Amino acid sequence: MPDKTSESLRDAALRYHEFPRPGKLEIRATKPLATGNDLARAYSPGVAEACLEIKDDEVNAARYTARGNLVAVVSNGSAVLGLGNIGALASKPVMEGKAVLFKNFANIDCFDIEVNESDPEKLADIVCALEPTFGAVNLEDIKAPDCFIVEKLCRERMNIPVFHDDQHGTAIVVGAAAKNALHVAGKSFENIKIVSTGGGAAGIACLNMLLKLGVKRENVWLCDIHGLVYEGREEDMNPHKAAFAQASDKRTLDEVIDGADLFLGLSGPNVLKPEMVAKMAKRPIIFALANPTPEIMPDAARKVAPDAIIATGRSDFPNQVNNVLCFPFIFRGALDVGATEINDEMQIACVDGIAELARTTTSAEAAAAYKGEQLTFGADYLIPKPFDPRLVAVVSSAVASAAMSSGVAKRPMEDLGAYRAKLNQSVFKSALLMKPVFEAARAAARRIVFAEGEDERVLRAAQEILRETTETPILIGRPEVIESRAERLGLSIRPGQDVQIVNPENDPRYRDYWTSYHRIMERQGVTPDLAKAILRTNTTAIGGIMVHRGEADSLICGTFGEYRWHLNYVQQILGGGSYAPHGALSMMILEDGPLFIADTQVRIEPTPEEIAETVIGAARHVRRFGLTPQIALCSQSQFGNIPCDTGARLRAALEILDDKRRDFIYEGEMNIDTALDPELRERIFPNSRLEGAANVLVFAHADAASGVRNILKMRSGGLEVGPILMGMGNRAHIVSPSITARGLLNMAAIAGTPVAHYG
Repeated sequence: MPDKTSESLRDAALRYHEFPRPGKLEIRATKPLATGNDLARAYSPGVAEACLEIKDDEVNAARYTARGNLVAVVSNGSAVLGLGNIGALASKPVMEGKAVLFKNFANIDCFDIEVNESDPEKLADIVCALEPTFGAVNLEDIKAPDCFIVEKLCRERMNIPVFHDDQHGTAIVVGAAAKNALHVAGKSFENIKIVSTGGGAAGIACLNMLLKLGVKRENVWLCDIHGLVYEGREEDMNPHKAAFAQASDKRTLDEVIDGADLFLGLSGPNVLKPEMVAKMAKRPIIFALANPTPEIMPDAARKVAPDAIIATGRSDFPNQVNNVLCFPFIFRGALDVGATEINDEMQIACVDGIAELARTTTSAEAAAAYKGEQLTFGADYLIPKPFDPRLVAVVSSAVASAAMSSGVAKRPMEDLGAYRAKLNQSVFKSALLMKPVFEAARAAARRIVFAEGEDERVLRAAQEILRETTETPILIGRPEVIESRAERLGLSIRPGQDVQIVNPENDPRYRDYWTSYHRIMERQGVTPDLAKAILRTNTTAIGGIMVHRGEADSLICGTFGEYRWHLNYVQQILGGGSYAPHGALSMMILEDGPLFIADTQVRIEPTPEEIAETVIGAARHVRRFGLTPQIALCSQSQFGNIPCDTGARLRAALEILDDKRRDFIYEGEMNIDTALDPELRERIFPNSRLEGAANVLVFAHADAASGVRNILKMRSGGLEVGPILMGMGNRAHIVSPSITARGLLNMAAIAGTPVAHYG
């Protein structure tokens, strides 16, 4: 009977490829083509100007065309995954998939090119003829030894990077995994014995990479389907295998495995037997990379060698050796400096970047993508996960640097730090907009107290706060819980050393805290016993009291619970005098830029005076991000055309705002589409004060503001920064339960800016 699970996966995979439209790729224009003027610039006559610039200097192709970010994924389908020689057309889903990975992980555009050509020299001729179209070529799934011939000819004749990923991508990731495995095992490349199975392109490339990393050739024992590759052997030999021939009378894998430190398998299932593993050195390293069934299953290896360090090619075991850790990022760095090739220096830089990243704290984004997995550097975490967003900046910048230092970069960069920051901005959408806020936060050493200090997101945020700002995180929570969770998550922060801890169960300041709260609330029905209970269990109240007493500068709370419940305690403890919450402002980062929404939380149906106060506060906060506020007051009414309550309150708010000269632009009341579409607004209300599209929308009802915010977040891919609590002098912010660790880091930066900095 067929396996129901495999049948289900097959059906799901086929549906994935067929619907809602066939395939995994499409082509989109990057420039507008809506008017005759657009057409004249995109095509004749304007296109001639770009052509002439490129004719004068070929480097200009990267300025005026997509070539500098365009890779060809080329295959003849002769060695496709585990499917073998299935032909060019049948390989197309794989090549489309490769292109999708390039786009998703490194924002590189690709054309997949499947070629009906089995002669390696003729295939090389075809690839070389494509050079004017592409900035680089990724050769894929070409059988050995043809792949060696194709790559050699293309690299000799082409002036752009040519990279056979099956060889070099695998070799780079194996090199990174081996480097970290040796670190864990306490061994070195110079002294280890390696036994490898698989004399194909990937296996040979991996061995060559290990030689570049310091392994001695005489310590490498290569076996294939016929046994050991030895001097004088004639059967199924080629120069690439012969380079690893041993002068030995041994002939089998079982004979040569004795004392091996590293087994490298790129062959087939069940090649390595448990009794062979038992002969290996102490703390053996086993890379069983055959797919889908490895040379030995991890549990079988550990039965005879419990201390073994194991990697496979499968995603359902730790340490998956996956080429996606390499090829998008090595191409990203190579393209961005206009490299003419991908040389040894660039490949080793890629190895070092991948290995280094695994030894640092795991990102919150990777942890979220691999929920429940142990992502702490060690025997079961040798290399990063593909969805770690830091890969593009770390690896690509290392590759770009190596290309420049080795002299193959046609467009070298002056500022690698700026390049790395730009790459981070490409994956962390908030990075660019948050830059001025982080700069201000770094200049002010403020103390930020987190009410929910045991939360994983808070712990990850605290780690990043220490790395990216001068702020001091204070965590409210049980020290033993914080320490154990930080250790389990692979974080380096420790209570009392890196972060200050307030233990609600046992803190020497408890009496001071409850008496402070009682003094604030004694005329509002709070008895001493109630004050004691609240300050023992309510972490938001504890954080508020710390700010009230000057022991912290700002409180962040709300990772769980209802917003207005937290707001009640913030108002009780920190309100009064010049401090009163007058709105929550959320910045939604969209594909075409930021859009601010207010008031999403604080006032359900604000009065005209409260709306005006929200508008003024929003203008002040928008400037913190280096932006000029363009504020639209939004309603179903449009410049008085509907007699509704929201429209009336917004018009009254406008009158209040107009009473004084304001240093920002505002207008209303209007529909949302009118606020965002200048041409529509010009037809409806040509005398509007707004210039261009509004970047702040203020509503007269929290339902409308919150609804727009959530629609943008859930259906438009909007990334929220906030909500920012206005009116509290930056002394408290209440986040939403859906906030991420990076969102908390952003809020800490906002909280870390002194009030005087932004007025």
